[in-house]
Amino acid sequence: MQQEEGKVQQPGDANDAPTMALSPASLTPTALLSPQSGEETCVACGDNPNGGEMGNFVYAIGRIEPRFPSHSVEKEFVQATGRAETAGLTDREALYKVLSERQNRYLVRQLGYVLTIEGLDTYILQPRNSADFDLLVEAIRTAPRSTDVDVVIGTRGSIAPAEMFNGLMLPLVTFDQIYSFDVDSFIESIPRSEKIPEDEFKAAAEEVFMRIMQMVDNSGATDEYRAVNYLALRYPQIYGTAAECHARECSLAGVEVRPSSLSGVRKILDVIFSYTDRKTDFTEKYFVRVDVSEEFPFLVTKMSPYFDR
Repeated sequence: MQQEEGKVQQPGDANDAPTMALSPASLTPTALLSPQSGEETCVACGDNPNGGEMGNFVYAIGRIEPRFPSHSVEKEFVQATGRAETAGLTDREALYKVLSERQNRYLVRQLGYVLTIEGLDTYILQPRNSADFDLLVEAIRTAPRSTDVDVVIGTRGSIAPAEMFNGLMLPLVTFDQIYSFDVDSFIESIPRSEKIPEDEFKAAAEEVFMRIMQMVDNSGATDEYRAVNYLALRYPQIYGTAAECHARECSLAGVEVRPSSLSGVRKILDVIFSYTDRKTDFTEKYFVRVDVSEEFPFLVTKMSPYFDR
């Protein structure tokens, strides 16, 4: 296999990796990603059925929802709401107001927080540092929309015991970082080439981002999905390439993840994007390398043409 490669970025060489600002506060999705073969991971426990240890890192894209873990916590919240000034507020606005008040800090710690992915409850979230409860509160939208997105980076642990969360048994994720934004503001923040019309770029970027979000089984718990989710959030060139390919009448045909030839002590993956000409069926490929050895993935080589031998 012959490949054209960009400059190798060493760990800590962050200046070479473009990043996108995040605001605070037909092809089926199943066919979009082909994970590397040979290993399967139990999402709940992180075990590798083929033997050996697997990393338990999570880089997941979904939506954070507050939940009452018990009847008593729900009743305590109702009493706190009764003491607050909530005239004219919606239920979500009242929820945010009550949890934002200093005297109700204890309720923030008592509440449960679930990350849902494609409408399915996937993880129960816990902060590694108590100060990070603020990130969970800020993820509560006063006017939630279907385009709201939360990104959770952390470490997956064991399944929560039934008595911990009112019978909800999901993997616990201890998070180190949360990004909360909406898709429209995210797309607006992506830098684009002046050669590409703004409306065409936005359409291409939104399509690619939404397809990545809708990938079947993309819980952000495997190295393959962590690499793809990292690129979706932190590497704008994948959107520029998509817009350029659309301008040439090419469609995104698939995203494949393979172990990189650079892998050794570090765990490095090649993420390959395939685009097929709508008239000729000719497929051109581009790839980027991502290091997923640790909790925070990073770029190794920039987007380059990929050639199959």
